[in-house]
Amino acid sequence: MAELKKAPIAIEAVRRIDALFAIEREINGKPPDERLAVRRERSKPLVDDLEQWLREARKRLSSKNPLAKAMDYTLKRWDAFTRFLDDGRICMSNNAAERAVRGIAVGRRNWTFCGSDAGGRRAAVMYTLIETCKLNGVDPRAWLADVLARIATHPVSRIGELMPWAWTATHAHQAQAA
Repeated sequence: MAELKKAPIAIEAVRRIDALFAIEREINGKPPDERLAVRRERSKPLVDDLEQWLREARKRLSSKNPLAKAMDYTLKRWDAFTRFLDDGRICMSNNAAERAVRGIAVGRRNWTFCGSDAGGRRAAVMYTLIETCKLNGVDPRAWLADVLARIATHPVSRIGELMPWAWTATHAHQAQAA
C-alpha cells in the first residue's frame, strides 16, 4: 500500500484507462456500428480528458522518470491508441493480436534462421496472412492452396478478391469451375 501512495499519477492513469476498458467490456460482442456509437458517446470524452490529463501530468515529471517515459511513449502513439474510436471493428487493446502471435514468439529463436532479412520479411507476411485468415474464419490451408493455385492467372486488378476477408471456399470452387 505504501508503494501505491508514492505513485498517485500512475494510479490515476490506470483508473482512467480502466474506465475505458469497462465500457469495452459492456459492448464486447455487439455489432461494430453499436460499438462505434457507444464509443463516440461515452469513450471519446474520456479519451479526450485522458489526453489532456496526461499532457498536464507529464509537465510535472522529470524526463528521467520511468513514468514520464511511459507517458511520452503513449502520447507519441496517440493516433494509434485512439484508432478504436473511429472503427467499431477495432479492439481497444491488442490482446487478440498478442494471442495470435504467441506461437510465433514462442519459436522466436527458430525464426532467426530465415536465411536473410528478405526471408524474414516473407515469413512475417505469411504469418500475417495466416492469422488474418483465422481472424476472418477462413481455413488458412484451404485459402493458401486456392490462392497459390489461382494467383498466376488471377487479374492483378482483382487481387482484393483473394484476400482472406473477401475469400470464401464457395468463391474458390466457383473460380475453379469457371
